[in-house]
Amino acid sequence: MSVSSHAWIFFTLAAAAVQTARNAMQRELTTKVGVAAASWARFIFALPFAVVFLAVVLALEREPVIVRDGFATWLLAGSLAQMAGTATMLLAMRERAFVTVIAYTKTEPIQVALFSLVFLGEVLDTVRAIAVFVGAAGVMLMSWPRGDAGHDLRSAGWGITAGAGFAMAAVGYRGAITHLTGVSFLSAATITLVATLCIQTTVSIAWLIVANRASLRTLFTAWRQSVPAGFAGAVASQLWFLAFALQAAPAVRTLGLVEVVFAQVVSWRLMGETITGREIAGLALLGLGLVVILQS
Repeated sequence: MSVSSHAWIFFTLAAAAVQTARNAMQRELTTKVGVAAASWARFIFALPFAVVFLAVVLALEREPVIVRDGFATWLLAGSLAQMAGTATMLLAMRERAFVTVIAYTKTEPIQVALFSLVFLGEVLDTVRAIAVFVGAAGVMLMSWPRGDAGHDLRSAGWGITAGAGFAMAAVGYRGAITHLTGVSFLSAATITLVATLCIQTTVSIAWLIVANRASLRTLFTAWRQSVPAGFAGAVASQLWFLAFALQAAPAVRTLGLVEVVFAQVVSWRLMGETITGREIAGLALLGLGLVVILQS
């Protein structure tokens, strides 16, 4: 399947937009089923839709899939790393400095670049490396809480650890996708997504059965709210995986920082907050980083 060299840009921007919508749905779901159940809902209710996506893709493309050695390893690494990052975020929600923790998670693109170099051998040129650092610095400025929110080493540790989980997930997914050959990028991305969600759904349900069976029951009782969030999660994940199939993870995750801009715009409009000088500076740095990523 021929595809434009710029298609990854569209997939990434669309993924960031859909993920912003999914996060809003997930926040609403949290009020009904609790934080933990709502967080795992992104996996559980996304799986059926991802299976439908795969059925459509396989009906259109009938190439035999060649699974290279290492696919399962990368798949497990990405799937479990994302869940570890999510679990860390859940634990951080108990902290007074949760908003600061969120800011530190924005080191993710820098960690993606490091992990991609170490594990995949994907080297960023100097210009792109600088763009990753500039973009991450900008989004950290934008995300940094106003006032005193507990700026301490504990907060930094939570945030950087969560960011590492999400960074390793991106690298794992990129690694898994590149270990499927003989098929188009569309098939490779979709097959990897379904396999990933199978693992994450199994682990999520098992964990909820052991740790919070009541939340699991409530999650399915609130299916009217859970299903739309799952659908949005499946669409967002499909788009992310398509981007990873076409472009190295550091570039995708750096451009994906535009999600923070979408979320901030929603926050400014809904909460009527005025934009601060620090947020303007962060927005400028992020914009510079994204422009360089797109031009390089």
